[in-house]
Amino acid sequence: MIAAAYSSVRPNVPGIPMPQSLSTFARAVLLAIVAVAAWPTHAQPAAPSPASYPSRPVKLVVPFPPGAGTDTVARYVAQKLGDSLGQPVVIENRTGAGGAIGAAEVAKADADGYTLLFVASPFTTVAASTRNPGYDPLTQFTPVAAIAEGPLAFVVATTVPVSSLSEFIALARREPGKLNYGSAGTGSVNHLALELFNARTGASVVHVPYRGIADATKDLMAGQIQAMTASIPATLPQRAAGKVKVLAVTGHKRVAQMPDVPAWSEQGVRDAEVINYWGIVAPRGTDPEIVARLNRAVNRLLAEPAVRERLEREGVELTMGPPDTLGRTLNADLARWQKLISDAHLAFD
Repeated sequence: MIAAAYSSVRPNVPGIPMPQSLSTFARAVLLAIVAVAAWPTHAQPAAPSPASYPSRPVKLVVPFPPGAGTDTVARYVAQKLGDSLGQPVVIENRTGAGGAIGAAEVAKADADGYTLLFVASPFTTVAASTRNPGYDPLTQFTPVAAIAEGPLAFVVATTVPVSSLSEFIALARREPGKLNYGSAGTGSVNHLALELFNARTGASVVHVPYRGIADATKDLMAGQIQAMTASIPATLPQRAAGKVKVLAVTGHKRVAQMPDVPAWSEQGVRDAEVINYWGIVAPRGTDPEIVARLNRAVNRLLAEPAVRERLEREGVELTMGPPDTLGRTLNADLARWQKLISDAHLAFD
């Protein structure tokens, strides 16, 4: 009976000879195993549950060089965020094109919460000023958490014969095109700060793009260029050493680190606030539960007194809140720079 059953159900398995030495029962068992192994299957592995996130290290892409001011802050935040999540948060620097290369890579990453992007103001300034940056800051990303924001310092070389921003403006108007201004590259926040400055004051200061703000700083201190904007913490030691003169900060008010330095609105540059921000975004489509967990973790670490003290030394104010806190910043910053570029008829390559 077994032999009859075998002969009636024997599958046609090309290329697999049946050993004649096997018993009928053994041959039937072997055929059953082969048939099951050959049965087509299209099952896909189940997606990880948001409830188990994170179950492995998280990558935080920083689109700026190692050792830069934003990179230093990102590494500090990553360490604290890893402690809060219970999994390491690993920094990966993906530099180039003013941050556009790193942003474009994260935009194409899996939306699983394991690849995030640390953003600063170039995230929106480059998108506003570049015809094809390779990413869209509003449609390809999901805001995760705002971290902080603050102004830049407007600094000049010690060889420039001025002691205030109003005197610098007067000099730039008297000698149009003779003063040079360095930036971290075309479309960077430093560059657009100059364009805004020129537009609001009627000055004609010439833009000189560099591959990074560090190179611009070296030339400023050597007197090769006359002005630039820089971060507050990078400016403090240079000012203390007498290597630069700080004429203003680009926000709407003074900062605690340099209380004697006026906001540039105090010296006639109005409607021209330039604010740098920090935050974290994820690829569009990331599960809302994962976004919410990351947001809670960031807010938790920002509430720690030691973290607050460390970040405030950067001349910033913390911006805790839900993901939309960062979303509103991105929308407003992009729209503002797009309007500036349009109104001033600026053209970028």
